[in-house]
Amino acid sequence: MGDKWTLLIIRDLAAGPRRFVELQRVLPGISTEQLRSRLNRMVADGLLTRQRYREVPPRVDYELTERSRELIPVLGALARWGYDWTWSAPRPGEDVNVGAIFRLAPGILEAPAGLEGTVELIVEAEGDQPERQYLVTFAGGRSEISEVGGASPTSSVRGSVQAWVRALGPDGSTEGLIITGREGLAGAVLDGFSQARSRAASAAA
Repeated sequence: MGDKWTLLIIRDLAAGPRRFVELQRVLPGISTEQLRSRLNRMVADGLLTRQRYREVPPRVDYELTERSRELIPVLGALARWGYDWTWSAPRPGEDVNVGAIFRLAPGILEAPAGLEGTVELIVEAEGDQPERQYLVTFAGGRSEISEVGGASPTSSVRGSVQAWVRALGPDGSTEGLIITGREGLAGAVLDGFSQARSRAASAAA
């Protein structure tokens, strides 16, 4: 687990299975051979399953096992530490991977007591980047994330990349976000991401 790519691969599979080329896209900096070697090792270690499909071109999906899913709270704790102590406004030209934050929702968000439903998080298209949709589900005291839109979510939160960066960043401003449906459920998601900021502010006071 000491290899940095292992935890990043688990993070990026937390929202569901991905193809090899999709993992390459969300993991800039890793070579094709490095990624192939790391995935093979994780399959051998029981952290991933590999499903091959009879398609042209060939398709191979990788998915987390129950063993690796138990590491998601660990990743969530690392993300919360980052929120508490290292998050700052992006520097000029710096990109913030909003999707990587959303994919850690099961390790960051605590399901509100007695509150169940689905919240669709939408990052609007920008430049050559298509619109991206994530679905947070609160059920049975747990939160789950999938990287697809919901047919009829309980509530929806939509915004540009910049609006999401402001909402998730130190200021926690939601002015650029559009919320529809049950505001209480959407608020539980936004508040869950902002709790770390509140703790950091309290610690600094």
